[in-house]
Amino acid sequence: MSKRAKIILAIIVVGFIAALIWFGKKNEKNILEFETETAFTTTIVKKTVATGKVVPLEEVEIKPQITGIIDEVFVEEGAIVKNGDLIATVRVVPNIASLNSATGRVKNAQLTFNNAEKSYNRTKGLFENGVVSRQDFESAELSYNNAKVNLDNAESDLEIIKKGSTSGLGKTTNTNIIATASGMILEIPVKKGYQVTQTNDFNAGTTIASIADMTKMIFEGKVDESEVSKLIVGTKIEVSLGAIEGKKFPAILNFVAPKGTEEGGAVQFKIKADVTLDKNNFIRAGYSANADIVLENKKGVLAIKEALLRFDKKTEEPYVEVKVGEKFEKRTVKLGTSDGVNVEVLSGVTKEDQIKVWNKASKKDEEKDSNRNN
Repeated sequence: MSKRAKIILAIIVVGFIAALIWFGKKNEKNILEFETETAFTTTIVKKTVATGKVVPLEEVEIKPQITGIIDEVFVEEGAIVKNGDLIATVRVVPNIASLNSATGRVKNAQLTFNNAEKSYNRTKGLFENGVVSRQDFESAELSYNNAKVNLDNAESDLEIIKKGSTSGLGKTTNTNIIATASGMILEIPVKKGYQVTQTNDFNAGTTIASIADMTKMIFEGKVDESEVSKLIVGTKIEVSLGAIEGKKFPAILNFVAPKGTEEGGAVQFKIKADVTLDKNNFIRAGYSANADIVLENKKGVLAIKEALLRFDKKTEEPYVEVKVGEKFEKRTVKLGTSDGVNVEVLSGVTKEDQIKVWNKASKKDEEKDSNRNN
């Protein structure tokens, strides 16, 4: 064998040995590079967070029964009042048209009463002398009484238009704005000198004050349509307030809206919950709040970490890679409930399976395999 042939043969042998060493190290690296984990039994709790605010269960708006000018306000925001307490007084500014109309009704009623009175007195004398029957006398008496009532009503209406009250009502007058519920004054949007209007068919009226019982508060929030079907009235939830850190208030879901509203392309459903307060924290109306709501609570289920999952780029089915001997085998899995960290596995793996923990190197291999398949 020539010297040149020997050199070539030596190079081939060295290259072959180097290749064997390289492949051996690569296989060793593949074995050692990937850690594995197993499925485990745990409890998976799926939650959602509803954003909203805390408001009183009932808020009463106090509005005047007459149109006029605020003459005096006797309470301040934050004051505690009882049903019947005086809040403000209103000075009446008569409407000219109403005043003229009421004056005209009084004049007409007075004329009718005068005629009825004359007829009654005349018929009464005739009846006493036996000239007319009792029926005629009673008819005249009825007309007289009706005319008197109509006159009194017309005069009262005129007095109310002029003063906002009538002497026949005693101390209770329309000019006195009184509390119609017990609680705390939340807001007084008017001041002395403000013009106010009464509630009617065409006008909601001016709110003079709003009152609420601050010991009865509810959470009002919204949830997405994808979660509303899992909500059950009576479910216990927890409410946290932006103004009070580190504190959660227990609450019970009492309302889920039957109709949603579209907001920003998503359909939202309104929910309400009764909040249980404590004596150490005063909750103000309108505090921003979040409610933690449990949608699903599954105990004793087989689960894996979500980080172990991959999704087939063609079928989008979830899968893991399970160690079989010295290699990893792809296994399609069927998933259940997830809490964002762990996910329930319905089928595909067992507790004994060694599941590959994905890392940077394995991701690169996955991309290479995907590119080769494409």
